[in-house]
Amino acid sequence: MDHVNFAVLGCGGIGRRTLEVSEEKDHLTPVAACDRHGVAVDHDGLDVDELLAATEGNIDSDPADRARASDTEPRADGGTAASATGDSGVKQTGENAGVVASAQAEPTETPIDDVIAESERVDAVLIALPNFEHDFVPRVADRFADAGYQGVLVDVLKRSRVIGMLDERTETFQERGITFVCGAGATPGFLTGAATVAAQSFVEVESVEIRWGVGLKSGYEDNRGTVREDIAHLAEYDIDDAREMSDAQIEAVIDEHDGVIEFEDMEHADDVLLERAGVCDAEDVTVGGVLDLTSDEKPRTTTVRVTGITFDGERGTNTFELDDDTSMAANVNGPGLGYLKAGVRRNRAGEYGVFGPADLMPGF
Repeated sequence: MDHVNFAVLGCGGIGRRTLEVSEEKDHLTPVAACDRHGVAVDHDGLDVDELLAATEGNIDSDPADRARASDTEPRADGGTAASATGDSGVKQTGENAGVVASAQAEPTETPIDDVIAESERVDAVLIALPNFEHDFVPRVADRFADAGYQGVLVDVLKRSRVIGMLDERTETFQERGITFVCGAGATPGFLTGAATVAAQSFVEVESVEIRWGVGLKSGYEDNRGTVREDIAHLAEYDIDDAREMSDAQIEAVIDEHDGVIEFEDMEHADDVLLERAGVCDAEDVTVGGVLDLTSDEKPRTTTVRVTGITFDGERGTNTFELDDDTSMAANVNGPGLGYLKAGVRRNRAGEYGVFGPADLMPGF
């Protein structure tokens, strides 16, 4: 395929790993990246190694800082603008924090707008931002559409209700020439696509069961956004709780579970995405998993089980497994960039609107 220049919004765990994985993907060049403190742009290609070194430990932290910040400019981490030199709640990497510490970057209080200003020469944008406000990612998409962006937007969002918000924008995206690929990580994303393929054996799908296992020995300190979002899926919490909890409260929850947290009946967008693809009803999809913050080994094998009735009346179950040696970065960021490539192909063919992982096959 033709070359793809892409940008990354957010340089926390997912954003940084996306930049790293892109070095192993053909035809991809990262040309812009930002976090809430700074923006780096080089249309000839960013120096990824230097940028990764600068953003080491750049993870969003205490929500109290978000509450103190201005509400006029959504930040690149999902909150609002804060001073690049103030109490940011970001783990420091020296005199400055995150992207702004890079020799390629400039400080800014309007990181998303700065990337939008450069987007005429950007084929695709990966939105690697925490989703602590349900309409945050759709609002980011609105800003690109309002600015006249024509290209691809990709998100690795998790929550079911956001899909409907994006679908409501389909007509706008089609008019503006935007191809939006939603839920393009592991789950939803990679495993949603696997379920769609496995479902082809059946004329009626009775259930889809997704069970994942993730090991993150580096713990909450280096995976704050991911862990905080996951805690919102526990029965006793919701997204508002997770947004407002302090670091100490999050760490207390982790300690209560001895570092190993099990999730059941998560509000993961696999259900809506499989329904909109015609695979099964959303209520027939269940997602759960185990997050181990004490070990890099997966606490369980990630599996997709699709049960249904074949054309000759037999009930069967097709099972797809991820190898235990594949990391979260491999299973989130690899597919994310693969779906980004697929979105660019659709966009260049003149296909605009909202696409889920079941609608596309990721490009290698």
